[in-house]
Amino acid sequence: MRPPKYFEVPATAHLARTPFHRYYSPMLELFLASLVTFFVVIDPPGVTPMFATLTKDMPPAWRHYMAWKSVAIATFILFGFAIGGEWLLDKLHVSLDAFRIAGGILLFLIALDMLFETRTQRREARNEKVLEDRRAHPGEHEDISAFPLAIPLIAGPGSIASIMLLFAQHTDWTARAAVLAGAGANLLLTLVAFFLAARLTHMMGATVAAMITRIFGIILAALAAQFTIDGIKSAFALG
Repeated sequence: MRPPKYFEVPATAHLARTPFHRYYSPMLELFLASLVTFFVVIDPPGVTPMFATLTKDMPPAWRHYMAWKSVAIATFILFGFAIGGEWLLDKLHVSLDAFRIAGGILLFLIALDMLFETRTQRREARNEKVLEDRRAHPGEHEDISAFPLAIPLIAGPGSIASIMLLFAQHTDWTARAAVLAGAGANLLLTLVAFFLAARLTHMMGATVAAMITRIFGIILAALAAQFTIDGIKSAFALG
């Protein structure tokens, strides 16, 4: 079954006489494609201000513990869906083409949320609820690593659907390692951003963060459309 065109690796014949050819490989291109995809769906610049808000009244040691634990839980969830996603689809009698179409539509809806800021509004509403609960119990440091940090801020529907799609389309474990490397790099970036949350939030400001979110929304919408188009073509044998 053909992977989406976005993840197809072009022929390298035109690179044969260039210095770049010796460093070029299909796995590098797949890694870069995965890196961009997970950067868009996890959105480290978007989740960092949320982390800063949720942990601003916590001691530094507890804040760092929340950062480590939330990223560890998100990593476990994404790895679990990557490994077990194909088995789950098989047990549910869901074809890869159907999952491509559904996943593409889901990612497109997330992209619309990013473009029109409704995603940020929902995150802020969720954060406000957590903060209200904390104000009702002063002196207690709630464990927010699983919810809402790991789920759904880091390992949300978009990142879960993306890693399942990529693993279903690439059965070779070398290619899957490139996908995991792309996801892992973004999880590591998210962890670093959490440790530097207060400084990064101050540097970016609301305007820059909103601009970045909208740019990523456009990129994600294009990726989602490609997933859906390829799923429809494959399902109906359109070429």
